[in-house]
Amino acid sequence: MNRRRRVLVLLICCISLLIVSLDNTIVNVALPSIGRALHAPISGLQWTIDAYTLTLASLLMLSGSTGDRIGRRRVFQIGLLVFTSASLLCSIAPTLEWLIAFRALQAIGGSMLNPVAMSIITNTFTDPRERAQAIGVWGGVVGISMALGPVVGGVLTDSVGWRSIFWINVPIGLAAVLLTWRFVPESKSEKPRRIDPVGQVFVIALLASLTYGIIEGPGLGWTSGLTIGCFAVALLSLVALIWYEPRRDEPLIDVRFFRSAPFSGAAAIAVAGFAALGTFLFVNTLYLQDIRGLSALRAGLCMLPVALATLIFGPLSGRLVGARGPRISLIAGGTCMAVGGVLLAQITPATPIPALLAIYLVFGLGFAVVNPPITNTAVSGMPLSQAGVAAAVASTSRQVGQSLGVAIAGSVVASATGVSGFTRASHATWWVVAAYGLLVLILSIVSTSGWAMATAERTAARLTPYEPARSR
Repeated sequence: MNRRRRVLVLLICCISLLIVSLDNTIVNVALPSIGRALHAPISGLQWTIDAYTLTLASLLMLSGSTGDRIGRRRVFQIGLLVFTSASLLCSIAPTLEWLIAFRALQAIGGSMLNPVAMSIITNTFTDPRERAQAIGVWGGVVGISMALGPVVGGVLTDSVGWRSIFWINVPIGLAAVLLTWRFVPESKSEKPRRIDPVGQVFVIALLASLTYGIIEGPGLGWTSGLTIGCFAVALLSLVALIWYEPRRDEPLIDVRFFRSAPFSGAAAIAVAGFAALGTFLFVNTLYLQDIRGLSALRAGLCMLPVALATLIFGPLSGRLVGARGPRISLIAGGTCMAVGGVLLAQITPATPIPALLAIYLVFGLGFAVVNPPITNTAVSGMPLSQAGVAAAVASTSRQVGQSLGVAIAGSVVASATGVSGFTRASHATWWVVAAYGLLVLILSIVSTSGWAMATAERTAARLTPYEPARSR
């Protein structure tokens, strides 16, 4: 492909990221309206977000490997059609339960988009420098979605109603289907892996039981049999997954990836960074609308510093990664997120808006520069034949982090009553955000050290062909 065609393929793939990311920011702004219209408690609002992110996290690795096996363009187009249809269904959901179900269906389609699109990009841009720049553009699309989402969501929610926030996905999704059919070439892995249904069940059981326990714990009681049972199922599923996967000839999760310290660090950084983002979006929406009494549109406008920082500094971070490696971006991002969390812990219902926007800018800058090097680190050094799986693990880590961030933050604020109660609860969640940022900083220093780079080289040399630790 010539450069113009490669850029066109990149833009088409970015459309999928736009609608999937746009859906998160739009829905967050509309949460108070959804809660009032469908009489949803805090846990119901949590499930409106986590039904989407949790399903994504559960199926991303399966979708990535399926795209490698049966054709990336084919899976990409199917995902676009499912996502677009489910968005239309969300707009007509009669109850909270139906909305949550349709959000899960949306995520099934979304799981076929991002990892497959990243695999298409990885196989299109074979030069490491071009690939890093392409991934920087990919990360910048998150900024576009964050910039558009709160404002567009606020306008639609205030003028038409919360149901209209799902309509915007329909024309974008249909356009993406046609463009993909016309311009994106089909590609497959030379050695596609078989489906691992047992491993997939373990992943779903692990994520679903852990998230359910965290979200429903405040209502059921942390010592109730159901809550403890959920955490027990999560632990047993994790142990079973670690035991079972190395014994598969073609596992869902190739545990050898995690022998690479940079890859493991990137996955952990993604969990911590996106847990901070999930916490910020969920709690801040409630703070701006329910505590400060702002409209959905004004609340969306207040989110612009985060969105613009992601839009501007995401691509710059990608260029920096291409020129100097991921270390500078990751360390700077972790520092800004930690400082942002500390500053957020100081806000009150009377904090002046300019000061609030400045704090949001600090947090947004941290998130903006952290995101691109996560993806680049995850796929760098991996064979192109396994690019779909490697990208899916990175994407899964993001969704797991966001799901846990919303679940934990919602559990903290669920028991709060009144303005003073919410203020105390939100301060606790902001200190948790600061801890997430500190964890990103520590992991960044360790995973980009000389020792870590040496483990990446040794791991890459062993990844092809697959040699299971023990035959079945």
